[in-house]
Amino acid sequence: MNEAAKTFQEKLADELDDHPDKESILAEYQAHIYELEQDTGKSSYPILVERLGDPEEIASLWKQEAAITPKKTQWLFVILNVAIFLGGATLTIIYHVFDWNWTDILWEGLTKAASLIMVIYTFFWGLLGYEIGKEFGEAGRKLLRKTFLICLIPNLVLMYLVIFKFIPHKWFEPLISLPFILACIGFTIVLYPVSRLGYKWGRKKSV
Repeated sequence: MNEAAKTFQEKLADELDDHPDKESILAEYQAHIYELEQDTGKSSYPILVERLGDPEEIASLWKQEAAITPKKTQWLFVILNVAIFLGGATLTIIYHVFDWNWTDILWEGLTKAASLIMVIYTFFWGLLGYEIGKEFGEAGRKLLRKTFLICLIPNLVLMYLVIFKFIPHKWFEPLISLPFILACIGFTIVLYPVSRLGYKWGRKKSV
């Protein structure tokens, strides 16, 4: 290993710090350096940086990738979905308990835009699949299924409480009706296919 290659590897090692795959990354770039020397017959430090990238930037990308784990991705979407439901529940309680003008205006606007809200929520599930497919590829298939099932729990609980009238139907007037309930059930059924489509699109982007 010449001086330029040694300097490059030392800087990369310093920047990687305690990365779990540090040794394999260094070995990979050592192989790249060797290939570069075989192709060009030279490997000054500026050439190495130009062809392979700056060690600091390389390490930053690897650290960013290491920070994205299946468990973190799963719980990010679970928490986001729960937050959506908690936000809706909070607004519902405030609307029925307090006589505030701004809640009346917001509630009226949301009930009129129910279809738009459904479309936006569908996008959320498509994004779930897309991110998992993009970050984890084929390995994300099982993660998608598990994350979907966990995220779906609040949806099913709310649907159960509304259908069996544990939550007063008058709380959701003028939305609650048989056609609307059937539409919500159908909407819930298509969420997984939407997530799968997002997953497949994400996999293509990751290639």
